[in-house]
Amino acid sequence: MKIIAWTAPLVAALASSTAAVAGEAKTASAPTWSLAIHGGAGVIERADMSAEKDAAYRAALRAALDAGAAVLKAGGSSTDAITAVIARLEEDPKFNAGKGAVYTWDGTHELDASIMDGRTRAAGAVAGVTTVRSPITLARRVMEDGPHVMLAGKGAEEFAKEKGLEMVPNSWFDTPERLEALERLKAEKLSAIDVDIKYGTVGAVALDTHGNMAAGTSTGGMTGKRWNRIGDAPVIGAGTYAENGVCAVSATGWGEFFIRVGVARTICARISMKGETAQAAADETLADVVRLGGDGGVIVVGPTGDAVFAMSDGMYRGRATSAGVNEVAIYGDER
Repeated sequence: MKIIAWTAPLVAALASSTAAVAGEAKTASAPTWSLAIHGGAGVIERADMSAEKDAAYRAALRAALDAGAAVLKAGGSSTDAITAVIARLEEDPKFNAGKGAVYTWDGTHELDASIMDGRTRAAGAVAGVTTVRSPITLARRVMEDGPHVMLAGKGAEEFAKEKGLEMVPNSWFDTPERLEALERLKAEKLSAIDVDIKYGTVGAVALDTHGNMAAGTSTGGMTGKRWNRIGDAPVIGAGTYAENGVCAVSATGWGEFFIRVGVARTICARISMKGETAQAAADETLADVVRLGGDGGVIVVGPTGDAVFAMSDGMYRGRATSAGVNEVAIYGDER
């Protein structure tokens, strides 16, 4: 807890009160917005990144961040902003979502996504979809146009067709790098943790100028996953959560542990019930994941619009706010 010591003479405080009130009124009347994005967390070492690869990831993060920020700057909704971010990252093969999704054990792709509107706490999620080009767009249609929160597999595909969403063959998601990871996993009898190095799940959280929050997450899961495994990304309260006046959270990491901790909802609960800052709530909740044996990261927009990160190692990430913050980062020691 931060304790502020009031040491200035009372007369000095009174003398400056008029200017202070005027300044506060000006600040309060100015529209504010905040945005944070991620493209996966994990062990990301500088030694493993060429200058070209480093620059390419930063450019991709910058483009996605700019797309979301443009929506918010124009007075658009937080839901539109995060959809713009995530849909763009789903098209980029550098990330484990959409076009760059990892392979299952059987050599196919199964995609998961979720979205939540903090104003109404409406939510939509899809799991195990195989032919929907933009899973986050489908999750949003589930939230806005369907009677349920989560759809899976063939049912989710049928819903997508009924709503006129773009469908593609499962092979559209293929990339050579992800196939090599699956082949190496099988040949060397490795785990997904060994070949993925990082969790390339993508996500975004935002606060718009109307005071509304939203969060969304999209992923291809873990390399070599079997039995229609589903992680935390489509689970509301684990990988995604948003509640106006409290927080918006998107997570990336070892999903089984994030589900067990209920990471996204727990962060929000710590803020609303314990009065913790967004940073403290994120740090403590992720520490719980690590204690159980998991790892990963989260992005959070808190009640005051602060955009923060917490991670066990590195995380592809970025944030922008109406106050002038605008940055992207990769490694754990970039602060």
